[in-house]
Amino acid sequence: MGYSYSSAAVAVSVLVVALAAAASGQLSTTFYASSCPTALSTIRSAVNAAVAREPRMGASLLRLHFHDCFVQGCDASILLADNATFRGEQGAFPNVNSLRGFEVISSIKMQLEASCRQTVSCADILAVAARDSVVALGGPSYPVELGRRDGMTTNQTMANTNLHPPTTDLGNFVTSFAGKGLSPTDLVVLTGTFLQTSDTIKWIFWLLL
Repeated sequence: MGYSYSSAAVAVSVLVVALAAAASGQLSTTFYASSCPTALSTIRSAVNAAVAREPRMGASLLRLHFHDCFVQGCDASILLADNATFRGEQGAFPNVNSLRGFEVISSIKMQLEASCRQTVSCADILAVAARDSVVALGGPSYPVELGRRDGMTTNQTMANTNLHPPTTDLGNFVTSFAGKGLSPTDLVVLTGTFLQTSDTIKWIFWLLL
């Protein structure tokens, strides 16, 4: 049975939905219906354009959201750069010189600030962009609950602890996923597809890990 970007997107979307749900709380899929009705269409158009220019960007945006959620929850802390107070997650070993898509998220934020000033959080932009990336890669759509607030701090040490390289043993992966409210089944969704896919899709899943 052959695999494609679509097959990978389906498997990863299951994991991302589970991770986002574990981090959600009192959120709503219609959070911006009145305050910024064009928010979702703006994000979707930008993601579609970015993936059309470079299909790899879909996996990059998905990975950006995945790595954000695995450290301090889905709060966009992955976007915070180093300053005098803290060292950001971008400099963590699993992220340094490998995370991509910041310019896409920044462009979306600028567009939304022009139409709905100080309304749509970066955390929600990341979550919706990840979903729209799955769709752009041929995977299924899924509801994204909105209303997250952006984090004001970031923790490079926590990123190094919570994000593991592909060489990490299974026990550590299971423990790490359990700490985020995810089951061994969620882990199998990711690693099982990783083991069965083509070299291109294996690369995508290595990026996500």
